[in-house]
Amino acid sequence: MYTDGTLDLMVMITQAAFKPPKEKEESYALIVKRAKTRYFPVFEKILKDRGEDFPVGHWFSWADIQLLEAILMVEELSAPILSDLPLLQAFKTRISNIPTIQKFLQPGSQRKSPPDGRYVEVVRNVLKF
Repeated sequence: MYTDGTLDLMVMITQAAFKPPKEKEESYALIVKRAKTRYFPVFEKILKDRGEDFPVGHWFSWADIQLLEAILMVEELSAPILSDLPLLQAFKTRISNIPTIQKFLQPGSQRKSPPDGRYVEVVRNVLKF
């Protein structure tokens, strides 16, 4: 359930990149608003209610990776998105400091950057839309 929620948010961000400029900016603004008012407060509450370092179980899981990636994607749209969410801030720091994840997040790693105009154009040409 938690991974599906983060995936919904991530798909919205990915799809917005392919919209015309005005619609894209409106979509990004809506995504940031939803992340701030709907998605991230739920995860803040989950962490608070569980009193654990992880939203699921007592150890690191796929849900943690998904949540971290959703946070990073939204932060690319609005850097201070977690300013009112201290448990998610701590979660992000904790998960980002796992050595293998820390290495993956370094510049030059395999982590994909947000789609730029060139990438969007290539995809449009390949998919003919």
